Amino acid sequence: MADRDSLIKAFIADTEWQGAKVAPLAGDASNRRYLRLHHAALGDAVLMDAPREKGEDTAPFIQIAEYLTSQGLSAPRILARDTAQGFLLLEDLGDDLFARVIPRDPDLENSLYSAATDLLVQLHTAPPPDGLAAYDPPLMADLSALPFDWYAKGTPGLRAEFAQAMQRALEGLHGPSDVMIQRDYHAENLLWLPRRAGVARVGLLDFQDAMLGHRAYDLVSLLQDARRDVPPQIEEAMIARYVKAAGLDPAQFQADYNRLGAQRNLRIVGVFARLCIRDGKAHYVDLIPRVWGHLMRNLEDPALSDVAALVHAHLPAADATTLQRLKDQCATHPRP
Repeated sequence: MADRDSLIKAFIADTEWQGAKVAPLAGDASNRRYLRLHHAALGDAVLMDAPREKGEDTAPFIQIAEYLTSQGLSAPRILARDTAQGFLLLEDLGDDLFARVIPRDPDLENSLYSAATDLLVQLHTAPPPDGLAAYDPPLMADLSALPFDWYAKGTPGLRAEFAQAMQRALEGLHGPSDVMIQRDYHAENLLWLPRRAGVARVGLLDFQDAMLGHRAYDLVSLLQDARRDVPPQIEEAMIARYVKAAGLDPAQFQADYNRLGAQRNLRIVGVFARLCIRDGKAHYVDLIPRVWGHLMRNLEDPALSDVAALVHAHLPAADATTLQRLKDQCATHPRP
């Protein structure tokens, strides 16, 4: 990492932030890392280190960040960049993640989720940026089968049967897939900026994997959070709030929400198991029971009966035995 650190020092030295103090920030599940810069005259900024040699690319982040700010939303402004090396210097939106603010001030929970829901309503009225890949039923179905690769390995035939069942369910979505979805729109990626106005009070992070998808997807991400328990009354109220503001049919939207919830939660179960088994990040296993609970609720929808039957027959419940089995396999299947 010393060579990378030298490159970072050289990048900073070539900007007006030369001489800033540098401290680490928490990373995420990717190969990116983040550093906070403090400059006596300029204040704070965040440096994203996205090494190209590890498969990272700053271009999608730049495209989506600039699109979001053009819509009057609070994505970090880009202060300096070296895309060849994979460095971005970003506006520092602070540390007040929803996931930290709500435990500190529970009375704000409804206001924060209302603002985040209203942001989606506004965003979904705007034409999406050009060139987004489609998060379509075949791709979503394939990703929903990840548990059969990592959580409880199944035969190729079973995996294919499951993906086909999920694809049939997703092809029955009522609404079009014609809006930008951020795909990780939840309390650990949303910041509270109360000094700003309207939906700009919601700061946005980790949106570089945005795609063209269904308008219910990010609402599921927000309300069926893998990392914190969203009260059922909040989930119900925010679905109703979105439906009313967007002028949608409540029953059709709820059906779409359930199907996308099942897809998303299955994918997350597979990803979290993979993060343990392949990448040695065992703590993600502890989040699986919450995700499994969301999945079980989604699968109560009659339109998902074929998917539910395969899940119940071939994927074990996220109980203590299953979680320990996953942890026992931690870091046993590294990347090639």
